[in-house]
Amino acid sequence: MIRLSGENSFLKFLSMYQSIIDDRKELFEEAIVYFSEEMAKIRTGRATPALIDHILVDYYGTRSPLKQIASVSAPEARLLLVQPWDKGSLVSIEAALREANLGLNPSNDGQVIRLSVPALTEERRRDLVKSLNRLAEEARIAIRTIREDAWKDIQDLEKSGGMGEDDKFHGKDALQNIVEMYNVRIEELRKKKEGDIMTV
Repeated sequence: MIRLSGENSFLKFLSMYQSIIDDRKELFEEAIVYFSEEMAKIRTGRATPALIDHILVDYYGTRSPLKQIASVSAPEARLLLVQPWDKGSLVSIEAALREANLGLNPSNDGQVIRLSVPALTEERRRDLVKSLNRLAEEARIAIRTIREDAWKDIQDLEKSGGMGEDDKFHGKDALQNIVEMYNVRIEELRKKKEGDIMTV
C-alpha cells in the first residue's frame, strides 16, 4: 500500500509539472510558426509566392495582404505572376510591390503583374544568410523566454508546497528536453533555408 501511495504521489507531481509544460507547448509551436513565416520572406535564387504574398496593398481604403486580393504563383524558376481577383486593384498592387523595395521590378500588362526575380550575387546570398541566422537566434530566444516562464511556475509550485524538490528538478529536465527538441527544429529549418539561399 505504501508503495502504491508513493506512486500515486509521484504521478500527481508529474502531472503538475507536466501540465505547466503542456500549457506552454502552444507558445513553443507559435514561435516555430512565426520563424517559418519570417524565414519564407527571405529571398532565395528561386521565385516563391512567399516573397510577396504578405505585402500589404491599399485595397479600397483597407490595407490587405496581397494573398487575400490576388493569386500569386511562380510559373517559372525566376518569375512571379500576380493575378488579382479584381482588375481594378492592379495599380494599387503594382504600387505596393514597388514600395516594398524587394529589388523586383513589377510589369503590369493590364491583366496580371509579372515580377522577374534576378539571380542573387554571392555577396547578397551571404547577407541573406546573416538575416536568416538573426531570425533563428530570435526564435531560440523566444523558446528560452517561454522556458524561463515555465521554470518560474515550476519553482513557484515547489515553494508553495505543491511538489517536492526532486520533482521540481524532474520538471526542469523534462522542460529542457522539450526546449532542445524545439531548438533542433529551428536548426533543421535554418539549415534547409540556408541551403536554398546558397544554391546557385
